[in-house]
Amino acid sequence: MRICVSSDMDEPVARALLRRLRDRGHHVVAYGALSPGDDPQWAACAQAAAREVAAGNADQAVVCCWTGTGASIAANKVPGVRAALCTDAYTADGARRWNDANVLALSLRLTSEPLLEEILDAWFAAEASTDPVDRLNVARLEQLRDTTTTTTT
Repeated sequence: MRICVSSDMDEPVARALLRRLRDRGHHVVAYGALSPGDDPQWAACAQAAAREVAAGNADQAVVCCWTGTGASIAANKVPGVRAALCTDAYTADGARRWNDANVLALSLRLTSEPLLEEILDAWFAAEASTDPVDRLNVARLEQLRDTTTTTTT
């Protein structure tokens, strides 16, 4: 599987993430502070990784920043991306299962290496639900993207 990884800081957990993904046999492409010469700002590098998923050039992405919030927001601005900020294995499983998330967002501050392993195990073990209600909700996300709301003041 081809996975794009972005981080706005070259932190030990970000390096561990690259190593763990490669150890699992994935082809990993790094962005931001993990790739010399790249823009390390969280909005820029998270969007770069997410665009690869949306374009079909990567199967998934993992985007990281100090809290994970900014990276997840930036990734979710890319049409076709469903990024989920996961701080535990249960959330990672649910994000893949019920939300068909294709981008994992992680906090560099909160994610220890043992927790990282648990999150990755859950993320890769889960498959998108085929339940019609779950699929309808995922389809509605695309409708939200295509709908513009106009407000009158």
